[in-house]
Amino acid sequence: MRILIAPDKFKGTLNAQEVAQNIAKGLVDVLPDAEIEIVPMADGGEGTAEAICDARGCAWLECKAHDPLGREINARYGWIDEEKLAVMEMSEAAGMRRLSERERDPVRATTFGVGEMILDAASRGANEMIIGLGGSATNDGGFGMARALGFQFDYEHEHEQEKEKDRERVTDLVNLSRIKRPQDLNLPKIIAAVDVQNPLLGENGATRVFGPQKGASEDELNVLERALTRLADVVAKEFDFDYRDKPGAGAAGGLGFGLMSFCGATIRPGFDVVAEAVELESKMKDVDIVITGEGSLDRQTLEGKTPAGVARLARKFGKKVFAIAGRYDGNRQVHELFDKIYQLARSGMSEKEQMKRAAELLREKAQKLAKSL
Repeated sequence: MRILIAPDKFKGTLNAQEVAQNIAKGLVDVLPDAEIEIVPMADGGEGTAEAICDARGCAWLECKAHDPLGREINARYGWIDEEKLAVMEMSEAAGMRRLSERERDPVRATTFGVGEMILDAASRGANEMIIGLGGSATNDGGFGMARALGFQFDYEHEHEQEKEKDRERVTDLVNLSRIKRPQDLNLPKIIAAVDVQNPLLGENGATRVFGPQKGASEDELNVLERALTRLADVVAKEFDFDYRDKPGAGAAGGLGFGLMSFCGATIRPGFDVVAEAVELESKMKDVDIVITGEGSLDRQTLEGKTPAGVARLARKFGKKVFAIAGRYDGNRQVHELFDKIYQLARSGMSEKEQMKRAAELLREKAQKLAKSL
């Protein structure tokens, strides 16, 4: 029996590689002769660079950059020299993981460090960049990144602005009057890998949907929405294109919009980008069983998340496909994707305990799944 294991991470507990290895251990306990191939996956969220680099053999490069609040950091990204391909994640410089909970502040947090990473890869002669847009601490529409790339932002009340030129806030964009392109910016092809389809603005946009979890108060949400609206208006006026309504424009606090507007990037579903890079389709053709998983299976799973992508590909080739999840909310459409869903959550076990024992529980569920085969 040939089995392909292609899960995403269990956020906060195990990365995709660890999830896959623990599932494999459980299967082998019951099916010692099974041929098992492990393909750790991602969908544009955190872990995207690792998934591609594990499969393709990247070197890891470091560059100086700044975190969301402007502190100097060392940021790393993957590099495939033969292709001059840079594989990076915006969260490496501008992610939630760079801040403590009390430091979360989407009014001050910017994507400046992402721009610095892009410039570093460009200076090394990159022909193409893949940038995963997950785990952001920012809500700046790519404004910080654009500043790092040399775009100049002018404001209506310039004298007030001059005092704090080095500490521009996202809410300053409310008074934005014009944007000047840098003369000598030369960027390669950029693919922005996204795991959400949100537009930049509105009830389903970057600010309203994701702003609260980044620490924005109700008043700040209103000002941030006005700021990004103004940014989109000025971009449309100055550059004669408008990406605000494009699916994925709202990814990573509007960085999707910023990458399209300032870098000419193409937005693609992250699952497709990773699946191509790791050659998932060719690996799936010759197996009997496919197993995927993620920390949570719910309605959001249907919007381009790894388990849904793996399941649809498996169905295309007529393969049986199973999911193992930390928790599953019973969504019927999600249920229909799989032959069966196994859930780690146990009645009487706290979420904290479950997270602590995730590896052990994964092995147990994999054993149960193996017995059903």
